[in-house]
Amino acid sequence: MPHPGWHNFNFDGIGTSWEISTPAPLGPGPRSDVLAEVERYDSTWSRFRGDSLVSRMSARPGHFVFPAEATSLASLYRILYALSNGAMTPLIGGSLEQLGYGPGYSLQPRGAAAPPPAWDDVLEWRGTSVTAKTPLVLDIGAAGKGQLVDLLAGVLRGHGVTEFFIDASGDLLNSGNTPVTVALEHPYDSSKAIGTVPLGTGALCASASNRRAWGDGLHHVLDGTTGVPVRTVVATWAMAGTAMEADALATALFFVSGEVLERHFRFSWLKVFSNGSAEYSAEFEGTLFT
Repeated sequence: MPHPGWHNFNFDGIGTSWEISTPAPLGPGPRSDVLAEVERYDSTWSRFRGDSLVSRMSARPGHFVFPAEATSLASLYRILYALSNGAMTPLIGGSLEQLGYGPGYSLQPRGAAAPPPAWDDVLEWRGTSVTAKTPLVLDIGAAGKGQLVDLLAGVLRGHGVTEFFIDASGDLLNSGNTPVTVALEHPYDSSKAIGTVPLGTGALCASASNRRAWGDGLHHVLDGTTGVPVRTVVATWAMAGTAMEADALATALFFVSGEVLERHFRFSWLKVFSNGSAEYSAEFEGTLFT
């Protein structure tokens, strides 16, 4: 709990656990609207649900109209796709399913790793308008959970709730000015921390190759140019004004240097490599344990 005496609203959504902390208990109205927004988002973007819009797109090519949040996703992904030279792509879903991380969670590779198609060869995504030239597995997982955090913050503010702390299994958003000390999970031992960082107003998101791992060296952070899991970086943290940006930038740090990303985004960051070394921005005010 970020603040002693605050009240928690816990629920499951988009395949993970959530906790919203507020000074006063959330009433039935805000709770109901929060859960409805989670269901709406999941029914659109989940590639694990057969009834989702994304699943329909994976079954047949054509033109699809997505909800309003697709516009900011498209622009963010387009920038990061370019900066990473195609390594970070919303088309990575097919490569993940090839390695066993798909509906049904077989966790059994169907064959050798395979890169997704190039964006401009198969996909036109302008705002809410999406045209697939072939059946495509759209995967916005690198930014989606963060975006849903921001959307739920909007739901809370719509009910007049201005003070809150949202924890979506490690994707954090603090609406208040009082900093919350956050432990930075050890990339090889989730029971330990490698340091701490104070989170004031804004978001902190992490990405780590140990979070969703299976098989022999397989995990969910794939290089879009090869379809193979990233090996050199093991964990990243990004702090930004919105959870969507922090979430996406935490993944982008696996492929792009923090210095390059800082030319395009206002954020601070920490990156830990497989050899045990670390890099971080001047603005990342955390404490790393020795």
